[in-house]
Amino acid sequence: MSGHSKWATTKHQKAVKDSRRAKSFAKLIKGIEVAARNGGADMDGNPTLFDAVTKAKKNSMPADNIERAIKRGAGLESGGADWQTIMYEGYAPGGVALMIECLSDNRNRAAGEVRLAVTRNGGNMADPGSVAYLFNRKGVVITKKSDGITEEKILEAVLEDGAEEVNDIGEAFEIVCEASDLVAVRTALQKSGIDYESADSSFLPSMTIALDAEMAGKVFSLIEAIEELDDVQNVYGNFDVSDEIMASLA
Repeated sequence: MSGHSKWATTKHQKAVKDSRRAKSFAKLIKGIEVAARNGGADMDGNPTLFDAVTKAKKNSMPADNIERAIKRGAGLESGGADWQTIMYEGYAPGGVALMIECLSDNRNRAAGEVRLAVTRNGGNMADPGSVAYLFNRKGVVITKKSDGITEEKILEAVLEDGAEEVNDIGEAFEIVCEASDLVAVRTALQKSGIDYESADSSFLPSMTIALDAEMAGKVFSLIEAIEELDDVQNVYGNFDVSDEIMASLA
């Protein structure tokens, strides 16, 4: 799982700096709208919305955009779409399993675009359930490395609140817990004065496939093509890539 997390973190850092920022904003706005629709506009009583808004702020989204997204999702302002969560499963080159999470208001469009992106880039779609068993739903909190923030300090802050492991993923630490413990772990970090970049419910693989540089390039190209689609929120894969290969591809 460390390979996927390192790649996702690197990709996020690039997105903040280049033209993918607008597309990143669109995905974050969808997340805010869905969270507000499901749990209401009060962030104190809606931890999912709190985390979605925090993530948007970390990505420098303007406050007006965030406020309008909350109002649309909660039905306080017109224009909100009926976003539906849809999961697709597939395989990338090298037998890497993929879970593709979409938020879409048009299931047929999402299915067609995902299938086209996967097959055009060397992958194959899979039947529902044929890949999902390789992943577990987990809570994942990402916190940047900074002076005084060590793996030991993080463990000390979150271990009694459900954290299962802390992974060094390069420029950040990844804290993994049960999805049901996500709010407790995030809150424990805050109480200890440790800032965090994101807190999400994610799919983490139970086993991984090690990739060489050539195969990693093919897998990354496929995932990036899928993530370019407007309906796609997240792509999860069960691959692992060494630090050396990651650096060479970056």
